[in-house]
Amino acid sequence: MSSFMSVFASLVEHLADLLQPLLHTSATAAAIVLFTAFVRLLVHPLSRAAARGQRERAKLQPRIAELRKKHKSSPETMQKAIMELHREEKVSPLTGCLPMLFQMPAFFLLYHLFSNRSIGDEPNALLGHTLGAAPLGGRFHDALAHGGLLGEQGLVYVALFALVATVATFNYRRTKRQMAQAPTPGADAGQPVPGMAAMGKFMPLMSFFTLFTVAFVPLAAALYVVTSTTWSSIERAVLYRDMPYGAGVAAAPAL
Repeated sequence: MSSFMSVFASLVEHLADLLQPLLHTSATAAAIVLFTAFVRLLVHPLSRAAARGQRERAKLQPRIAELRKKHKSSPETMQKAIMELHREEKVSPLTGCLPMLFQMPAFFLLYHLFSNRSIGDEPNALLGHTLGAAPLGGRFHDALAHGGLLGEQGLVYVALFALVATVATFNYRRTKRQMAQAPTPGADAGQPVPGMAAMGKFMPLMSFFTLFTVAFVPLAAALYVVTSTTWSSIERAVLYRDMPYGAGVAAAPAL
């Protein structure tokens, strides 16, 4: 693991060296943003596949409604029939999870890289790099201890929080609008799915959970989260632009 971390640290340092003439002390932070964009480009085909899967599942809704109506007295039979329909049409309910799952290793790699004081037997030089005045290995509570919220380090986090809040608000409004247009599962059979009303209220708020992530992880990992979440918001707006509803259900915060 330490050798793998050394290779990854070297890649980040080389990319930062290329950006240093333009961005100076913020070159490493910019390298992390570019690394995140590269990961998202690699994952983009999975995101497109997830969007196609969502469209296919939307097309199945009338047939699923018929199955719910037909088997409303037997929930177990209903679930088996719905699963069989998905198998017949080769539609997987799990495709929407794949983009997030494939990003998690990159996030945790970055998290561990900027959480350890050493890489193998060598000191971790990356911890001394900064974004503005805030060290990339530092956290929000460190910034508060060095000048408070309006100090030089704190203002870096204020800017990140503002960006996250803007993206989360966009996602919140879009998800609320989509879920308002979506039919309530089971309503066609006269038996709404238990808990769906509460989930409908909770789901649009999930984007704001990114604020807590940014506050508790190292700044380098927070940059990954902010960049990836912003990318995801724009990507979803494009990929699901022709869907009246359904994309909102999958609009949980992405890494």
